[in-house]
Amino acid sequence: MISLSDLQNFPKEFKFGVATSSYQIEGNNYGDCGKSIWDDFAKRKLSGIDGKNACNHIEYFIEDIKLIKEAGFKAYRFSFAWPRLFPDNDKDVNLKGVDFYKRLLDEINNSDLEAFPTIYHWDLPLRFQEMKGWENQETCKRFGDLSFFISKTFGDQFENISTINEPWCISWLSHYLGEHAPGIKNIQSAAKTMHNILFAHSQSVEALRSCNTHQIGVVLNNQFGQSIDSNEENIHATKLFDEIHNRWFSDAIFKGKYPELALSILEKYLPENYKTQLELISSPIDWIGLNYYTRSLIKYKKSEDGVNYECNSGTLKKTDMGWEFYPEGLSYFIKRIHKEYDNKIPIYITENGMANNDKPTFKGDVYDEDRIEYFNLHLKEILSCLNEGFSIKGYFAWSLLDNYEWAYGYSKRFGLVYVDFDNFKRIPKKSYYEFSKYLA
Repeated sequence: MISLSDLQNFPKEFKFGVATSSYQIEGNNYGDCGKSIWDDFAKRKLSGIDGKNACNHIEYFIEDIKLIKEAGFKAYRFSFAWPRLFPDNDKDVNLKGVDFYKRLLDEINNSDLEAFPTIYHWDLPLRFQEMKGWENQETCKRFGDLSFFISKTFGDQFENISTINEPWCISWLSHYLGEHAPGIKNIQSAAKTMHNILFAHSQSVEALRSCNTHQIGVVLNNQFGQSIDSNEENIHATKLFDEIHNRWFSDAIFKGKYPELALSILEKYLPENYKTQLELISSPIDWIGLNYYTRSLIKYKKSEDGVNYECNSGTLKKTDMGWEFYPEGLSYFIKRIHKEYDNKIPIYITENGMANNDKPTFKGDVYDEDRIEYFNLHLKEILSCLNEGFSIKGYFAWSLLDNYEWAYGYSKRFGLVYVDFDNFKRIPKKSYYEFSKYLA
């Protein structure tokens, strides 16, 4: 029987938490929330399956925080919804939105949990897309204003904050592959947003530093790229994949430059002053968040735009997303951060988890042994890195709740807690109780 008994072997000061994001759980049908690019994308591409109700966290947040506390977790990573705070324009704040986040933060702190907010987790107000969204640096500057507002309004309620969640998804996945909102498939748009989302991060850091003493981080999603074989073309393609998916963002943040191979393809689409802006992008941060799920097997594939690779899946055990169990990739990126970028920066594993085809039994229990196995394998990798002396400060399981899984709607379940989306009933799964057994 696979267990999470290794939780007992982590240092006492190590922070275990759970993670969510605003659009995926809150329900933007409540509290005068405005529309985001995801509402438009869902209407155009997903037959209208959107986050209108999601998990109705707006009305159930007290129950959700209680679930976190009772499992023995010590921290909660969530995000602010930009359209909830400023639904119509950048000046008129939604007082219902401010009140919700104040009550949420009060509940977190009164439950002896540590709040780990993220300022942006993909729900850009729809009005910004009318001016090209993240392709326009005006959006980046407005994001700096939002960051200042959040720090001034809520900043006494938390110490740690991250600016942006997964810049690769916001840029490449959404503007080159077109799989996420706003659903654009254009290398010029992708290159612009790959730079601009990092410039937005710099504007956020500057704003946060100007008005508070937060510990500031950014959250990167790393995916392990492995050449499908020893063919030189495929090895070269794997290097390009790694530079676009991983190094583009970490090189910019830690080194103030972009990796050469990716830059040779994308530089002509970047703003003329991008090198000057890289100096701002590489301003020091206090910690780095690492989201990790899986690997890809990379193969050369000719493309007119020079992005000559394709991603394939191998023969390892897979999640309900079709993503392979490859825990070795997590320790690889932990070691890369410290060996190649900054050997002292604290690392938080800000997301790690799996989708499973969970279904309650007749008695209402949810048995998700595969998820327990997934967590167990990745926690062993983290523990091994800790024992080698790497500075890892915490781990956030993704996710607390089954939720709106972006382009997959409600069909993929990542939660430690099962959600019935018809009546919002919460049912803790076996994985939840397994964490509770060793944490509570």
